[in-house]
Amino acid sequence: MDFSRLETSSKIGDGWAYPAVEARKSGWLAVDAEAGHRLYWEEYGPADGEPVMFLHGGPGGACSPEMARFFDPARYRVILFDQRGCGKSEPNVAAAGPAAALAHNTTADLIGDIETLRDALGIAGKMHVFGGSWGSTLAMAYAIAFPHHCASLILRGIFLGAAEDLLYLYQGNAATWHEAPHALTAPGAYIAYPDEWGELLSILTVAERTDVMASYKTIFDTVPANEAERRKQLDAAVAWSLWEGTISNLIPEHAATGKFGDADFALCFAQIEAHYFANNLFIEPGHLLGNTATLASIPVHIVHGRFDQVCPLTQASRLVDALRGAGAKPATYIITNAGHSAMERENALALTAIMDGLPRITA
Repeated sequence: MDFSRLETSSKIGDGWAYPAVEARKSGWLAVDAEAGHRLYWEEYGPADGEPVMFLHGGPGGACSPEMARFFDPARYRVILFDQRGCGKSEPNVAAAGPAAALAHNTTADLIGDIETLRDALGIAGKMHVFGGSWGSTLAMAYAIAFPHHCASLILRGIFLGAAEDLLYLYQGNAATWHEAPHALTAPGAYIAYPDEWGELLSILTVAERTDVMASYKTIFDTVPANEAERRKQLDAAVAWSLWEGTISNLIPEHAATGKFGDADFALCFAQIEAHYFANNLFIEPGHLLGNTATLASIPVHIVHGRFDQVCPLTQASRLVDALRGAGAKPATYIITNAGHSAMERENALALTAIMDGLPRITA
């Protein structure tokens, strides 16, 4: 049988509208003397371009140069930065441990960091705020706090972070999986990715699977006393990371897991996510949708994959309904035939098209 015509990837590949470019400037910015946090940042595009603050996902996902390719390099001044505890920012969870890197690491701290970075880079007027997944959450939280600094919000893969959203991603049929791994006993991403789900659950005992997130958090919070405990913690971090990384793509890429299979990335990503998820994202329940009147005062552009299993489309639907209820439908609402990742071809093309069509920021 000839399988050569089947699609092997749903990522954008060589379909980018704009070429990869090198950062024009980069550096570290001290944002918290008490906890010792320094943010690593990079700047792309012309110094006098329209500023775009890029907010990566996760939390703990970090940035990469490819993320600057959504933007016309002749028009936009793009700021990429690694949020507290991850990427090249310091202290880093993988290098310094969670006690140091997760200290003073909350949503309020990250919102303050955006303001500090904005001031340090001399951004005095409005800016476009671009975020996907957790980045969409942080973008909305920032816009609620500082609406006068936002020319527009460009949001991909809306993540509201309600309990039901996290249960869909991390709990599903876990409690009964050992008895009937393919039984549809509850909603969940496991339905579309059963093999990957099994890998995530294989780290845990049957008893631990009654609360997957809490059990993983317990493993991450343990201070390893020996090599076996260190190995268990690393294996758990990689399993957590690969679960989200793999199912982010409509066509899973098991042979090319990229950063999600890297030990250092996984330690940061998994432990920072677990830290935020255990604390309700450090956001009061209902805060985002309860402040849609503020969000509605800003042009909101939304791209969401119809087949997104990390952040199902229902989360975008709830946000759109809330915006309409506040009297302002989204400036753009595109449902793509894609999964979760910004690097999925249709998501990347839609985001680029939105950026190309935005009204210019005027003084």
